[in-house]
Amino acid sequence: MAEQRIAGRYRLEGRLGIGGMSTVQRAFDTRLERLVAVKLLAEHLAEDETFVSRFRREALAAARLVHPNIVQVFDFGLDESTDQHFIVMELVAGQSCAEILRARGALPVNEALDIVAQACRGLDHAHRNGVVHRDVKPGNLLRSDDGVVKLADFGIAKATEQSSITQVGSVLGTAAYLAPEQARGEEAGPPADLYALGVVTYQLLSGRLPYEAASLSELALKQQREVPDPLDAANPDVGPELARAVARALSLSTAARYATATEMADALRAGARGIAPALPDVPDEATAATQMLQTGGHDATAATRLAPASPPTPTHRQPAVPPVLERSATRRGDRATSSQSRRRPRHSLGRRLFRALMVLVILAGLIAAGSIIAADQLSGEPRLLQDVDTNAQRAIDQLEQLIDDNVR
Repeated sequence: MAEQRIAGRYRLEGRLGIGGMSTVQRAFDTRLERLVAVKLLAEHLAEDETFVSRFRREALAAARLVHPNIVQVFDFGLDESTDQHFIVMELVAGQSCAEILRARGALPVNEALDIVAQACRGLDHAHRNGVVHRDVKPGNLLRSDDGVVKLADFGIAKATEQSSITQVGSVLGTAAYLAPEQARGEEAGPPADLYALGVVTYQLLSGRLPYEAASLSELALKQQREVPDPLDAANPDVGPELARAVARALSLSTAARYATATEMADALRAGARGIAPALPDVPDEATAATQMLQTGGHDATAATRLAPASPPTPTHRQPAVPPVLERSATRRGDRATSSQSRRRPRHSLGRRLFRALMVLVILAGLIAAGSIIAADQLSGEPRLLQDVDTNAQRAIDQLEQLIDDNVR
C-alpha cells in the first residue's frame, strides 16, 4: 500500500476516528520525528470561502493556546495534493469522554468531577485569552492514559457556524450541548461553553443527557421551557448540593450561570462536599434552572418544571396587582375599615359616659347647694345664701371647663 503524506511531512498511519466534518488520523511527523494527530476536514468545506478564511483565523488563535488541559495545535493548512484542510495536533493516547460513556455509562462522582475540573481549567485559560470553544462535548474531551484531560478542536465550531454549508448530521450530534442562546442564533460567548460543560457534567454523573428528544424542534422546546430532572434523582450518589451546582450551569439565562470556568469548578467541588452553591444575582425574571436552584427541584412535577416563556421588556409603569393579591388586600382593607368603625363607637361611648358623669357631679353640687340654701332660709341668714350661690356657680363653671378640656 502506498504511503500517504499530508503537507509532505506527516505520514498517515491509521484512522483514529471519523465525524460529520472530519477524519482524525494517527500520523508521524517525519521532520520532528514524533507522533501526532492529523485532523482532515471534509473536502467540500474547501469550497466555502467563508469557512476557509474563518478556519485560518480560528486555527491560528487555537495554536496560541498553550495549556496542559488543551490539546496543542502544531500546524494547519491546505494540502494541495488532496485539496484538504488539515490541523496537526498533539496525539493524546487514551480515550475521549464519548468513548468512556459508551463503555461505562455514568461515572463515580469523584472521577466525573476530576474530568470536569480539568476541563474548567482549560476553558478558563482559553476564555482569558479571548478564545471561545463553541463545541464542548464528550467527543472533544480527551483523557490520556495517565489521567490528564485535554480539550480539543478549539475554534473549529466558529469557523463553520457561519458557513453556507449546512451540516445536518453534525447539528444533530451536537445540538444537545448547544446553549439556548446558540440555538436562537445569537453570538456564543464563554457562558455558552459553561452551559455545554454543564451538559457534559450531567451526562457523566447520570449516564444520560439532561434533555432527550426525538427531533431538533422538540429538543429546542425543552431547552427553552423545561428544567431537567434533578441529578440527585437520577443518581442517588449525587447529593442535592452538587445537583444544584450542576443545575446552575444549565440556567437558560447567561447571567444566571457561573461567571467563570474557575467559579464553576469551585462550586462543583463544594457541592460534592455538601456545600450548596451561591444563588446568582440576577433580575426578577428568574430562569427555569434558577427556579430549580431556589426550590431544590425534588418535588417538581412535569407541570411545575415547565418555565414560562421569557417576558417582554418591562416598561416604566405601575405593575399590575395579581387578582389574588388584590382580593387579599381588599379583604385586609375591609378588616381595617371595620376595625376603625368599631373603635370609633367605643371612643364616642367613653366620651358620653364622661359627660354623664360630669352632669351627675354638677347635679349633686346643685342639690347640695339647694340644701344649704334651704337651711339658711330657715335660720334667717340670707348672706350665706348669696355666698353659696356664688360658690356653686363657680364650681359649675370649673366643671364645664373641665368637661370641655377632656372631650375636645
